[in-house]
Amino acid sequence: MNKTPHIVIVGGGAGGLELATVLGKRFGKKNQAKITLVDKSLTHIWKPLLHEIAAGTVNVHDEEINYITHAHENYFKFQLGELVGLDRKAQTIELKFQPLEKEPILQKIHYDILILAIGSISNNYNVTGAVKYCNYIDSQEEAENFQRYFLNQILGMQQQISPDKKGHLDIAIIGGGATGVELAAELRYATQQAATYGLEHLRNEENVRITIIEAADRILAMLPRRIIALTLKELKQRQINVLVKERVIEVTDTGVYTASGKFIPATLKVWAAGIQGSDVLKNLDGLETNRNKQLLVRPTLQTTVDDKIFAFGDCALCPTPDGKSFVPARAQAAHQQASLLVKSIAKLLKNEKLPEYRYRDYGSLISLSKSGTVGNLMGNLVKNVLVEGFLARLFYISLHKLHQAKLFGTWRTAMMTLTNLLSKRVKPRLKLH
Repeated sequence: MNKTPHIVIVGGGAGGLELATVLGKRFGKKNQAKITLVDKSLTHIWKPLLHEIAAGTVNVHDEEINYITHAHENYFKFQLGELVGLDRKAQTIELKFQPLEKEPILQKIHYDILILAIGSISNNYNVTGAVKYCNYIDSQEEAENFQRYFLNQILGMQQQISPDKKGHLDIAIIGGGATGVELAAELRYATQQAATYGLEHLRNEENVRITIIEAADRILAMLPRRIIALTLKELKQRQINVLVKERVIEVTDTGVYTASGKFIPATLKVWAAGIQGSDVLKNLDGLETNRNKQLLVRPTLQTTVDDKIFAFGDCALCPTPDGKSFVPARAQAAHQQASLLVKSIAKLLKNEKLPEYRYRDYGSLISLSKSGTVGNLMGNLVKNVLVEGFLARLFYISLHKLHQAKLFGTWRTAMMTLTNLLSKRVKPRLKLH
């Protein structure tokens, strides 16, 4: 490329923001490339925190990163907008920005290299009533909306309690994957904390009944059975009910119906099952997708029909080297792919052969709120080690710290961690507003 190439990254999630940050420091600072990050939000939240934000056990304002200031500090540009179109021949993307109480503004941006990292959303499989009656926590906005609704429900229970009428709240979480399990545990922790602040009706865990509904024969289906057994034990101790082999076929205002004929009453319903790509990916100027609207990519992470367009993370379906399976949609895969793309961009600018992505499984950790974490660790030194309790919690927290270190560096991350630890001494453990 003779001119200064313009690299456009769409999606400021963990992988997209890490990639923009590293590319900015490596190429943007030296004017070897122009880097632009596009996102429809002004702030970044590490997605594994969304269930804690939804429960109110993490204050979103303590964790969000402003894209504009972060871009300025790391030699790339930020563009606010939602991807709505692509013209591969002209090498432009179309963005939509919606000002308050005004007509939407459409804008086109030219790219030389386009990288799509717009993540995924829950897949409700077109179940009747799922859109109307279920809550979702796929984004910061949805998590904050859920937190307000959940808080309103537990506060409203006070008005229902009388000598002849017992107030209670039924919560149904559809999906027994990591999101559903972690949310259930976090909601239980939130009610326990609310009880310590004077909401006495929440001391009785029977007043808030939480049920996880999973269609498969076990929760956390992709994880080792010993982790599943530990998780079930922890959930039972927290009086969280788990139903397996129960496929949801309808959601109503009063509860959930399953294919077996079972009805689970629920005032608060959360859909946390399955993933799919955004609707915009279905008709993105001929880019190939699967039935879940994920972009098909080659091992180089280039899309199957256009060498100048890359995709990674949950929005992409990448084959394993043997071609027999696909890379799982997990956070660690997105981080690994972001690191690979830094090398790929360097080679692409020199017209060299691109490396291929090989997924490495470093294990899994399931957070069961502040009082418990379970999982397994894998790597060169350890083949497969089960961890739980305090040690597992430390490893889980370290994942977030590694993400922050990618963005801010080790020293600044250490200072941020110390500040957060000190501030937690004087802040309430639950967001009650």
